[in-house]
Amino acid sequence: MLDDDERPPTPEETLRVIEAQQAAAARHIYIDPLLLYLPWGVAWLVGFTALFLHLGLDGRSYAPISQGAAVSLLTAAQLVAGTVAAYGITRANRQVRGTTRDRGSMYGWAWFAGIALTAVLDVRLSPLLPPAESQLLWGGSMLTIVAVLYMVGGAVWSSRQMFSVGLWTAAVNLLGVLLGAGWHALLTAVLLGGGFIVAGLWWRRRS
Repeated sequence: MLDDDERPPTPEETLRVIEAQQAAAARHIYIDPLLLYLPWGVAWLVGFTALFLHLGLDGRSYAPISQGAAVSLLTAAQLVAGTVAAYGITRANRQVRGTTRDRGSMYGWAWFAGIALTAVLDVRLSPLLPPAESQLLWGGSMLTIVAVLYMVGGAVWSSRQMFSVGLWTAAVNLLGVLLGAGWHALLTAVLLGGGFIVAGLWWRRRS
């Protein structure tokens, strides 16, 4: 008869060990909230405020900001924010190894690919649309990519926080798209730009 220390583990015991190791790995994966949320908050607050001032809510500009300047500022800010967010995820992923690290690397590259592909698509299609609809395409498509990637990140890292942020982003984006370009810019600047800044600072303080 084998002693308890010598007998092979049962399937239930093996499963418990695997789950414990996965939980330990998840606890050691720390993604700085400032890198994850603050860049997007600043990008949207600045970029969509400029876009809102150009569009207005009544079809008239509230400030002498051209369409090209507003869209260029928004696009550049979002590209920087996406790069910073991907860097934060990639840096956190270096703390683990194996399949968890592979999954994190692929997720980080998904940010680069998603933002870059969306930008190329918008450049190709926006000249075919009226000015307001062109700006709605830029804003709405970028927010869609970000919302989906946050929700996917929540599923990958078992983070209700990230998943909830993705849902909030998707909801604000949907409402703005339905209301029109001016409202979309205003809602995004306030609810997402300001909201992400507050969330990043709040969660960093609590972490």
